[in-house]
Amino acid sequence: MATSHQPPHFPAGKPKVVVTRHLMPSVEARMSELFETVLNPDDIPLRQDQLVAAMRDCDVLVPTVTDKITEEIIEAAGDRLGLIASFGAGTEHIDLATAAERKILVTNTPGVFTDDTADIAMAAIIGVPRRIREGTQLVRRDEWTGWAPSGLLGRKLGGKVLGIVGMGRIGQAVAHRARAFGLEIAYTNRKRLPEAVESMLSARFVEEVDALVAQSDILTLHCPLTPETRGLMDARRIALMKPGASLINTARGELIDQDALIEALHYGDLGGAGLDVYPDEPNVARGLLDHPNVMTLPHIGSATAEGREDSGEKVIAYIRFWADGHRPPDQVLTALIN
Repeated sequence: MATSHQPPHFPAGKPKVVVTRHLMPSVEARMSELFETVLNPDDIPLRQDQLVAAMRDCDVLVPTVTDKITEEIIEAAGDRLGLIASFGAGTEHIDLATAAERKILVTNTPGVFTDDTADIAMAAIIGVPRRIREGTQLVRRDEWTGWAPSGLLGRKLGGKVLGIVGMGRIGQAVAHRARAFGLEIAYTNRKRLPEAVESMLSARFVEEVDALVAQSDILTLHCPLTPETRGLMDARRIALMKPGASLINTARGELIDQDALIEALHYGDLGGAGLDVYPDEPNVARGLLDHPNVMTLPHIGSATAEGREDSGEKVIAYIRFWADGHRPPDQVLTALIN
């Protein structure tokens, strides 16, 4: 439940809000009505010095995952900034501990993109075993010679094991979708789901990540990026995967050792990969682009008009909560900010 606090004081009568990227027009229009708003119509990511300058001169910063809000940036931001209302669910781009020490509230928008991201994950779960990228390129190169009984054979989904690493909102949404394709659902998670949820999803718990990796025909990653999960799929774990298995990642690029993945693909140890995220975006390694059965998507897991509008509306609501002297919902690290 939100707790009342003394409303912040704004010299202009409204909070000054800096938005770091171009958002949906309806969201930007509403922000401009309600707040003293500085937009980024060119949609060029701000440099570090520009972020510092913006944070020194605003009450609320609305960043996205492309903005690295480091300890140094927060320390240099001055005393005016009171709220970082992040657009999106992820918060690993923000130094939360430093924000808490500086009494800066941080919010995010979890849950908004659950279905959208699960849909993209399912597109890769289906598309990699069925070699969709290869087929599309064959037709586009005008090299398709017609139907053949042995042409472009993939792997059927029914009866295969889908391993899900991270069974939060998105992992569960993927499991729900995957059941319709006859996939056997196995998962690992920091905490085991209640028996009723497992039954509803027809999912079985595997305690160890290594064991899940070894038994999965398709492995999909839906865990947050933390110091513990960075490089989760390293060379050792990738070597545990079944010959011809598929690796899907719509979470964060840093979960996978990219060099190890490229090597496994090059030597034919894996059947393919479906990737929507990369460790050095927007750069994509040539070894991934050149492999015929790697679906390389441009980080579009959350890219629906409806989802982006809903996320923006949540950001607006949380700024209004804060400006009225209340703790906004979806506050990150509440316990550290008194």
